[in-house]
This record gives sequence, C-alpha cells and structure tokens, in this order.
Amino acid sequence: MIGQLSNTMKTSGDFRLRDRQAGILMPVSALSSRHGIGDLGQDAYDFADIAVASKFKIWQILPLNPLGYGNSPYQPYSSFAGDEIYINLDLLKEEGLLEEVPSFQAYSQFIKYDEVREFKESYLRKAFRNFKETEDYKEFISKAFWLEGYALFRARKKINNQKCWLEWETLDYDQEEVLFHYFVQYYFYRQWMSLKSYANGIGLTIMGDMPIYVGLDSADVYDNKECFLLDKTGHPTSVAGVPPDYFSADGQLWGNPLYDWDYLKDHKYSFWMNRLSWNKDMFDLIRIDHFRAFDTYWKIPSGETTAKNGKWVLGPSYDFFDYVYKKFSDINLVAEDLGDLRPEVIQLKDHYQMLGMRVAQFSFDDDMKKDNYQLPDFCIGYTGTHDNAPINGWYHSLSKIERKKIRAVMNKLQFHGKTMADRVINYILAGKPMIAIIMMQDILGYGMETRINTPSTIGEPNWCFKLSTLDTFKRKQKHIIHLLTKYNRL
Repeated sequence: MIGQLSNTMKTSGDFRLRDRQAGILMPVSALSSRHGIGDLGQDAYDFADIAVASKFKIWQILPLNPLGYGNSPYQPYSSFAGDEIYINLDLLKEEGLLEEVPSFQAYSQFIKYDEVREFKESYLRKAFRNFKETEDYKEFISKAFWLEGYALFRARKKINNQKCWLEWETLDYDQEEVLFHYFVQYYFYRQWMSLKSYANGIGLTIMGDMPIYVGLDSADVYDNKECFLLDKTGHPTSVAGVPPDYFSADGQLWGNPLYDWDYLKDHKYSFWMNRLSWNKDMFDLIRIDHFRAFDTYWKIPSGETTAKNGKWVLGPSYDFFDYVYKKFSDINLVAEDLGDLRPEVIQLKDHYQMLGMRVAQFSFDDDMKKDNYQLPDFCIGYTGTHDNAPINGWYHSLSKIERKKIRAVMNKLQFHGKTMADRVINYILAGKPMIAIIMMQDILGYGMETRINTPSTIGEPNWCFKLSTLDTFKRKQKHIIHLLTKYNRL
C-alpha cells in the first residue's frame, strides 16, 4: 500500500516512491519494432534505457492481456494471460526455436492487428513444434493456476470458429492447441518478467493497468459464471457502463457483465484475490481502472442500446478493500478516480491511502480557478491518458475562445513554450502532484493522429498508434533532464 507523503515510500521489492518524481505513459504495443507491433524484444529494453537516462522513474503501460473485441485491452479473453502478439520472435530465434525471422511491417507507424497476428502466429507455431519441455516450463505450469482453464477456452474457441462461448456448438478441442497456449503463455511470461527485471534493475518502476471489469467472451466469465450476474443461459442480466455526462449524451455502454458481489463476498472475493495476486507479481504498481465502481456502479439492463437507462448500485466498498489489504499488505494500488464522483468515492480511496489521478486537460475549468489551477499533492498528475487526445491535438480541436482561455491560464502561471504540449508539460511537472506522468505523444509534440483511443468508438484507429523509431525520444533526453531538474523531480 502506498503510504502517506514522506521523503521515501516503500513499494514492492527494493523500490521506493519518492516525493516529486516523474514517469512516462507508453503502451508496449506502441514501441518501435521490426514485426509490426511493439513487443518484449530489444526495442523495449532500449526504451527502458532511454527513459532512465532521461531520469524518469516510472513506466506506465496499458493491459497486456489477450486482446478481444475491437483490439481493446479492456475487453480481453483473460485478465491473467498475456497476449502472444507481444512475444518477440528474435528472442525465440536466440533460443534455437526458430531460424531466421524476416522483417514484417518493420518500424511501421500504424498497427495492423490482423496481419501482424497472422504473421506472428505462423512463427509461434513453428517455435512450438521445436520446443522441448524444461523444468522451468513445468514450474510455470504449476504456478499459473488459471492456465488450464484459459488454454481450454482458447482451444474450444478455435474449434467453434472464434465465436463467443455463448454461441459454441461443441465443447470439443484439440489437445495440441491446448499445449500451444501453454507454450505461448510460458514465453510471454518469461519475456515480460525478464524485461520487468531489467527495468527494475536500472531504476524503473513498472505501473500496470488493471481494468475493473472483464470481457464477456473471456475465460474469466466462462470458468467463473457464478461470479457474474448472468441468466441460466449465461447471458448477462445487466451490463456495465457510465451514464450520460458532458462528454456523451448517451453515456457509455461498455457491455461488460457485472459482478455478483454478494456471491463474491460469501466466497471471500476469491476471484478478485486471484486477479490481484497475479497482477502483483507482474507489476510494481497497479492502476485500477474505473475505481468508482467499488463504491457505486452503473447497472444497465441487458438489451439497452445506450447507457441512459441504468441506475446506481452500491458496490462492495470497504468490505472488499479490507480483504485486499489483509491479504496483500504491501500491494501498491492507484485509483482511477476521474470524472464527476460522489464524495464517498474519494473517502474510500483516501481511507486506504491510494493515490488518485488528475488530468491536465480537465484542470482549466472554472472550478479549478479558485485554486489557481493547482492540482492536489497526493495524486498522480497527467498530461493525458490513453483516453485523451495528445495535448497539441486537443488544443487545436478547441474553439478560438477556449484556446484563448487556456493561453491566458498558461500566461498567468508563467508557463511558456513553442507548443501547448510544451506548456502543459511544464504545468504538470511544476505542480504539486507527487508523481507526474507524461504521455509519450506529448513529449514528442504529436497531434490528434497519434491518439490511442476515443471512448465510445470501436476499431481502427483505436489502439493502433505506434512509433516507427525511438530516435526522436532519445533526442529529447537532455531537454527532459533539464525540465525534471528544474522542477525537482529527479
């Protein structure tokens, strides 16, 4: 658990979170690579090196779970497994499992998921045929308590032409397909933990991202139906989302099945304890997306076409987190507490001394004027998240009046720069938040074309942003060090 503000705060392992440090938000998928999508190979290690050389202390990523509907990391086939698309093929070659692997969409600027997945799968299956079981492999199999269920799920899904499990016509499966998924999960885990160990060793803390909900078409739901609000046929009786607000007249209809919190409570929240246990091993810090649903969640009847017709329902609140911190006394959780929240949500977060989040783009309204646009100290300040446009894109999308207002605020606070991204980066770094996280696109001064995701939309270009090279980031190194030194975030 992240404690109260102090000169040093212990995190997992040997890491310490100190007052006034900085990090970078960069999805693994968006790293440069020679195989069409960022992965766990050399470019990831190079990125970590540049980040540390630039004096960043935290690398925040998005979920690494198997991408489901619309390639969204928030609708995965499992909240435990890793997506094999992130396995680096060159590392498999180094282990003798593959011969020469050709480049494919090398150093592209846009991820073409279907093409990349087909390319990588062909080589992963070649590597699988050349693989011989090892003691390390057997140890992973015994440790990964979720693996058998997940592998069976994927094998059955393939037999049923990748249909949602609710539409399966048979429960048959190919045992070789099950073993293939054992193999790819083993290598995903090895490559990820090797990268994490390297990053930790050079002083970089990894912040992972854990969605509160799981996808309907997932091994999570298929193997744990009793944990969710489903009817006798397995269909959700209610689904998740958020009500209409300033940003969306219809609200957001996510469609994830809702938890049966009464059942979970009666069984000591075992499904969630397992999720947290695995994620605690994978990451140093865990950001819980949509934290407010632990206090109150929006319950939408199944069959609705918008999120308008829902109701707020009390969540598990303190009872749940008492279980969490009793079981994992050293867990480090970050609460995504953005949006219009009732006071009880903040009280819940503060009770367990979790860091919350604040985003620059939402800090220039009239409500912040009374605080001279200052963000609180006990939080993480962001230039933006995966759901926001990069600063330069956001700024140029505003009306003339709105842009004038933002410039006036920046001038009043004496933050200057060639672009609005430069000015907002200074604003976040100079501010009170103990941790400042800068989006990679903002560091590089990119615009709307590099937005990671637009909420309430599905498919391309969401989740397709990718760097073609790390050179531009490396050239920014001296400037970043200057800023972090200036604002006492080294």
